[in-house]
Amino acid sequence: MKRKQDKKGAETPGEVIERFEGKKICVIGDIIADVYIFGKPYRLSREAPVVVVKFEESRVYPGSAGNTISNLLALGAYVYPLGFIGSDNAGTKLMQFFSQHKNIDIDGLIRHDGETVTKTRILAGDTHTSKQQVIRIDKDSNRPVSPPEKAAIMKRLKAIAPLVDAFIVSDYGHGTIDKELADFMRGMAKKKVVVGDSRYGLEGFKGFTIITPNESEAYHLSGLSEDHDINAVGKKIMGRMRLKALLITRGNKGMRLFAPGGKVYDIPISGKDDVADVTGAGDTVCAAMALSLAGGADFYTASRIANYAAGVVVMKRGTATVTVEELQKAIGDQGVLR
Repeated sequence: MKRKQDKKGAETPGEVIERFEGKKICVIGDIIADVYIFGKPYRLSREAPVVVVKFEESRVYPGSAGNTISNLLALGAYVYPLGFIGSDNAGTKLMQFFSQHKNIDIDGLIRHDGETVTKTRILAGDTHTSKQQVIRIDKDSNRPVSPPEKAAIMKRLKAIAPLVDAFIVSDYGHGTIDKELADFMRGMAKKKVVVGDSRYGLEGFKGFTIITPNESEAYHLSGLSEDHDINAVGKKIMGRMRLKALLITRGNKGMRLFAPGGKVYDIPISGKDDVADVTGAGDTVCAAMALSLAGGADFYTASRIANYAAGVVVMKRGTATVTVEELQKAIGDQGVLR
């Protein structure tokens, strides 16, 4: 069957999305717990000039690499997660969350005897108003990965590597990703799609298929000051990092794709620019990008799909995911689904 193409000669996003179902994606990285505590402010404290918030409820969601996993599951992928989770209550809730899904192999989730990395957000507001974030409290595990744990991750990674269609390396600086693992993934990128996302260690992702930094991370990686044009930044990164492609996310300015052959594409923001919450949008971009490339899309079409997916999740509050139906609607609203 001849594949449908858009005006640039690439496949339409709609046809690519139809191939998401069942694609096997491995996510390796820092899995954290996003904890949300909701309450209602009702008086000023006598102890300090702060508002007292009456507790209403709390929720725990997978964050960072865990959010990438959640987005992949919502988009129909079969996921092989690899990472470390603590033996505390937050870790148990994460395991329960993942275990309720059928399309996931949790054998690569290693429980250790430390605490789970958590980001706790306290949100307050009256009953009929939108609750606002008051403060965020971060708790690191402060427990280095032991040699046996690292060996277990590498053993599992090598076992599933032949089975998967694409990899996502999600590095939030909590110790899961090191040089040995990055070197292994560089070798895998010669044969399969490897998408890299890192807050602090992008320079270790040389030779990956594609990386997806935000604008600030891209400038830092390039070594150029922010008065340089974004095209100069992208071209320097492409030359230094030996990537097949580079996607720089730019907030309300959309995205800039640096594709093979020196091609550069500007991808306008999808949806509204009055976003509700940007939490986890980068994880959604990685998930949609990996699935699209695994489904045979070119970098331009994959970037457009990732852009539409991000446009959906930023309109949701908290750590959020996008479903295939939501993605199809967002693209269809632009008149480019078919």
